[in-house]
Order: sequence, then structure tokens, then C-alpha cells
Amino acid sequence: MSRPDYLNMKADEPKAVAQTLDASVDHISQSEISTDGRKVLRNTYMLLSMTLLFSAAVAGVSMALNLPHPGMIITLVGYFGLLFLVHKTKESAFGIVSVFALTGFMGYTLGPILSAYASIPGGTSMIAMALGTTGLIFFGMSGWVLSTGKDLSGWGKSLMVGIILAFILSLGAFFFELPALSLAVSGLFVILMSGLIAYETSSILHGGETNYIMATVSLYVALYNLFISLLQIFGVLGSDD
Repeated sequence: MSRPDYLNMKADEPKAVAQTLDASVDHISQSEISTDGRKVLRNTYMLLSMTLLFSAAVAGVSMALNLPHPGMIITLVGYFGLLFLVHKTKESAFGIVSVFALTGFMGYTLGPILSAYASIPGGTSMIAMALGTTGLIFFGMSGWVLSTGKDLSGWGKSLMVGIILAFILSLGAFFFELPALSLAVSGLFVILMSGLIAYETSSILHGGETNYIMATVSLYVALYNLFISLLQIFGVLGSDD
């Protein structure tokens, strides 16, 4: 199977993404963002762009080797285990290694999913649309917060409750094989992850999140879930069933 175009990223793309976001940061006045907040934002965007490239590369290898999906249980255990490791090492140099371990693992789990979509008629277009929409939402939500300097700290509890509820519903849809519920959950995740991107950006901006490693993981997870949810929605809308 040939490698899809959306995985053929140039080596300088992470730097370009980081520079684009840095430009947005530069438009915020000193009264709206502290020097520390500006530094955390820059470090977060740079690390995020590198982890996205690494994750995409691992997904590409996973596809090329036609590796099987590890399954929901192994995926959840691996994700929460590595997330715990990141949390424990976030204040040390090993925290960077932990972040790449987590994002690399998620890239591996993404590979078989992309292979499945790429093998169906119109699947490559669905992947491209999901990827493009994810990028638009990310830049849109981040740009909105960065340009307005809004404090979204009040969104925290609502997002947490919503994410827990969506996670429980997704398990129900999976185990009871309920396509309609699965589609509804995907739509809910799109809303929640969009909100999480804005919330996390605002949290960094206003000093609520001062650790760029944890900020990177939060944004990466939001982007991963946003992309998967959009892919599922486009998959359903683009099917002939």
C-alpha cells in the first residue's frame, strides 16, 4: 500500500506551525499575557508540532507494516499508563521522553484506523477532510483565544463532566454496537475537544497551566480525539449504507 499524501509531511512543517502560532502570540499585549505565559505558549506549540510529526511518522510506519490495532483494552491501558508516566515526570528532562512515548503509542494505534479507512472507496478523501477540519478548528479556537485574551477558566468543570459522560457513552456504543449512539458521541466529542483546545490555550495564557509538557499533552489528546471523531462522522456521512 502506498503512503497517503497526508503523511508525507516536510521536516520543517513543525517549525512552520510553531512560527504561525508564535505570530498570534506576539499580537497579544503585555497586559493580557505575562512573560512566563508567553514562554509556556511558545514551548507548548513547538513541542506539540514535533509530537504531531512524530505521531504521524509512527502512524505511517504502522500502516506500512500493516500492524493490527491493539484493541480497546490495550489502548486504554497504554494511554492511561503513559499519561500517568508523563504526569510523574513532567518536571524532569525525562518528561519529554514520556511525551514522545505517549504520542508515539497513539500514532501506532492510529495507523490501523487510517489503513481501514484508506482501503474503502473515498476513504482517503475522508481522511483528508477530517485532517483539514481538525486543523481549521484548532487554528480557529486557538486564534480566537489568542486574539481576544478571553479567560475561559469557568469552562473547566463543564468540560470535565462532558468528557466523562462522552467517554462512558462511547463505551456503551462500542460494547452494545449502537451506530446511532456512536455517531452522536462523535459529534459530542467534536464540540468538547474544540472547547478543550480553547480552554487549554486560555489556561496557558492566564497562568492556569504553567507546565508546557502537560499543556502539550492536553492539546495533543484534544487534537487526536477531534480528528478521530471527525473521521468517524465523515465515514458515516460518506458511506453508501
